[in-house]
Amino acid sequence: MIVTVTPNPSLDRTYEVPALDHGEVVRATGERVDPGGKGVNVSRAVAAAGRRTVAVLPLGGAPGALVADLLHAQGIEVAPVPVAGATRSNIALAESDGVLTKINAPGPELSAEEQEALLETVRRRSRGADWIACCGSLPRGLAPSWYADLVARAHAAGVRIALDTSGPALTAALREGPDVVKPNAEELAGAVGRPLATVGDALKAAEELRGLGARAVLASLGADGQLLVDGAGAWFGSARVRAVRSNVGAGDSSLAGFLIADGTGPDALASAVAHGAAAVQLPGSVMPTPDDLDPAAVVVTAEVPVDRPLTEPVP
Repeated sequence: MIVTVTPNPSLDRTYEVPALDHGEVVRATGERVDPGGKGVNVSRAVAAAGRRTVAVLPLGGAPGALVADLLHAQGIEVAPVPVAGATRSNIALAESDGVLTKINAPGPELSAEEQEALLETVRRRSRGADWIACCGSLPRGLAPSWYADLVARAHAAGVRIALDTSGPALTAALREGPDVVKPNAEELAGAVGRPLATVGDALKAAEELRGLGARAVLASLGADGQLLVDGAGAWFGSARVRAVRSNVGAGDSSLAGFLIADGTGPDALASAVAHGAAAVQLPGSVMPTPDDLDPAAVVVTAEVPVDRPLTEPVP
């Protein structure tokens, strides 16, 4: 069972458009409304794989009620923490060439009482969990050390914890030794404070995060693939993709794939790559089911191509 924690969830509207012309009326060819937030997406991907998941998240107002209803409809157990502010609403514009434009609202500010209620709900609902996945940005009111506190509490309870966040929240949490962190290339570069031009640069940055406390690093490198670095070594995984339709939630799907494969070693990396590759070929933030996966298209190797330039280098 996988518990997800999404401190700043959202109601996400995704519009598919032929092209985004600034200042013009753009007619959408498709529309979806989904519960959003990185941890929510992990729960959706875990549920789509037929596994049990509990989504812990603060919810408020009409958007929060709709998020809960949408999650229940997908067979996800919801552990809501009522808050005074309304859950944020986000908009994503997915162009036919795969370019995605996102508009993310800031979300409500959580009071001290609401913050503690969120931590207590995680503690209560994570008994017997295989993993806790803490994902996304922190809402207003939560200090950068909030995730670090959660990692420490999880380890004290004997539960493994995965962390997908960035900036000061990631840096603060590293000292508590999260079992796996999942940055993308931009977040990885930000964490080490230098640009990434090659897979080798990403490998060195991941090793540096391990030196700062992370027990494993699962790095998403966009179209180039994914990199896993842990105490046993390093592996690189990639997959053939026919056509990219939307990359919304692809990284979250990858993390779900990694965790449901026990979150350790090259087999878990292969599952992560398969889930991520399947997700980008689906509309909006649709999460892949087992029927969408193509394990035969995945290649995982311990021979990391350190000299390979990144398709999208991080300056």
